[in-house]
Amino acid sequence: MEGAGMPSKAKATAITDHEEIRRWAEERGAKPSCVRNTGGTEDVGIIRLDFPGYSGEQSLEEISWDDWFQKFDEQGLALLHQETTADGQKSNFNKLVSRETSSNARTPSAATTTAKSSSNAKAAATRKAESRNIKRSAEVKPAQKRKTVTNISRKQEGAKPSPHSRPSRGRAA
Repeated sequence: MEGAGMPSKAKATAITDHEEIRRWAEERGAKPSCVRNTGGTEDVGIIRLDFPGYSGEQSLEEISWDDWFQKFDEQGLALLHQETTADGQKSNFNKLVSRETSSNARTPSAATTTAKSSSNAKAAATRKAESRNIKRSAEVKPAQKRKTVTNISRKQEGAKPSPHSRPSRGRAA
C-alpha cells in the first residue's frame, strides 16, 4: 500500500519515435502547434502540443504533423511524457527536451525516469538552488568588487554620492 511518504510510481519517459509521440498526443486530443510569431516564412518557430481546454488558444497555431516533426528532428528534441499520474489517471504531462540531455532517448521508452516523492523533489530543488547561489556569489567580477570599494571609500571620505548610484535600501537618509 502506497502511503503519503512513499515514492510515487509515476514515470516520465523520453521518446523520439514519431508514431509513438503522435499516438500519445492524439489519445489526449493534443494537436501539433507552434507559438505564433516565433517563426519565419520557412520556419514554424517554437513547437508545442496544444491540448483542448488549455490556455494555448490565443498563443498557439495548429500546424501539420509533418511540419512539427521536421522542426522536432532539426532541433534534436525528445518528448518527455507521462502515460499516467501517480494515482493512475491519464496524464498530459509533457516537455520537449534536448535528446542529449534526455538520458540518451534513442528509441521509444529508452530513457525512463521515476518521479521522486514530493519531499525528495523539494530537497533536491533546495540543494540545487543553494548550489546555484553559491556559484553566483563566487562569480563576482573584479570590476564589481572595485565599484563597491569605490562607493564605500566615497562615503567614508564624505564626498557626495554619484548621481548615478542608487540610494541605499533600508537606511534612513
